[in-house]
Amino acid sequence: MGRAPKIQHTEGESNTSAARLDWAAANTGERSRPLLERDADAFMHQSLSSPCVNTIAKAEGIWIEDLDGRRYMDFHGNSVHHIGYGHPRLVAAIKEQLDSLSFAPRRFTNEVSVELAERLGKLAPGDLKRVLFTTGGSDAVEVALKIARAATGRFKTLSFWDAFHGAGFGASSVGGEATFRSHIAGPLTPGAEHVAPFACYRCPYGHPGPDNCGLACASMVDYVLEREGDVAAVIAEPMRAVPQIPPPGYWQKVREACNRHGTLLIFDEIPTGLGKTGKFFSFDHDDVVPDICVVGKALGGGILPIAAAIAHDDLNVCGEFAIGHYTHEKNPVTARAALTTLDIIEDEGLVERSAQLGDYAMDRLREFAAACPITGDVRGRGLMFGVEIVSDKETRSPAPELAEKIYYKCLEQGLSFKISQGCVLTLSPPLTIAREDLEVALTIVETAITETAF
Repeated sequence: MGRAPKIQHTEGESNTSAARLDWAAANTGERSRPLLERDADAFMHQSLSSPCVNTIAKAEGIWIEDLDGRRYMDFHGNSVHHIGYGHPRLVAAIKEQLDSLSFAPRRFTNEVSVELAERLGKLAPGDLKRVLFTTGGSDAVEVALKIARAATGRFKTLSFWDAFHGAGFGASSVGGEATFRSHIAGPLTPGAEHVAPFACYRCPYGHPGPDNCGLACASMVDYVLEREGDVAAVIAEPMRAVPQIPPPGYWQKVREACNRHGTLLIFDEIPTGLGKTGKFFSFDHDDVVPDICVVGKALGGGILPIAAAIAHDDLNVCGEFAIGHYTHEKNPVTARAALTTLDIIEDEGLVERSAQLGDYAMDRLREFAAACPITGDVRGRGLMFGVEIVSDKETRSPAPELAEKIYYKCLEQGLSFKISQGCVLTLSPPLTIAREDLEVALTIVETAITETAF
């Protein structure tokens, strides 16, 4: 597909932007400042991480608190905090598991790990029932890619520009985000082809919106699969976490193309799964079942790292070689964290809660945006939604400098989130958030936008 186009970085500001430095100078407390300096001296510097913007001394529920006692509602959380931070039921379960069985060498199985694998196989639709655990989402993506190669005898992949699937070489190769690709000297994994992502608001194919668009974006996937002829897998987030939802019928058309060309469909549900979008899996919105589903992040309940690849039963073809072989592959403590997290999501009705609160938030933000001169698209599903900031409502020109100002205004008022695609205020609160706290957060966002616009 040729040379990669210029790609916007996921976040709207760099670690050394003027706005970030100004905010830190005005808002970092005396107790936090020394730790930030130690962090900057001890860690490798990298985009989106060190040097850090502030410290954390405590995390509970929807809140994080710095060393100086300043509290923030966390609407980012790296997508791990579906059940909030430090859920008492989860903490108790982990402590109990530590006392009963704290580790299992890889060649020995244990009850809790098998139970988790069985549970994920039951939660996943269709014949998605073969599971392998990893310690992070990037590794789970690598496992899925290996399964696809083994099952198809092919090595090529097709994915989206702007996508993020992890930081490993394989995951960076199928990803399309500049932050994780542009610094690497030499080739990435061969055969990683990319197409333009679905983006109805700024459709690269020139269509004005998702209704009756002809699905040119899905047709391009079909076109590349036809021309290449030997693609092992299409890998994508069913709903992009930037956020961006697909046009109606998109995934059905891609699924049909994959079936026609002998290509597997891998869905990366690491940020969007486990109820975040108002359904347990994001792909449930689109009535499509992949061949492999990858979950992670929130699976560990915001405490422990665990991810999983869940594959179709017919893809159990790797018995003669290792595709994961992780030291903590069947760790009973991380498995207990995941099982308890799934119990909490079910018992507290958090999937339904995400749908209800998400509908309220989206309706409110759309009503606000209609009368605001610097707001463009408002989009998302469940409790993952975003507000696009533009310089002109008619031309819909992205305004990353205005988005950055709004971000720091919100941070100063005690609300943390992230900026995606340079200018999209991306809000992803825990599924446990009280409606009253959600209302406060939305008021903070609307006030910051209004102050910036007028």
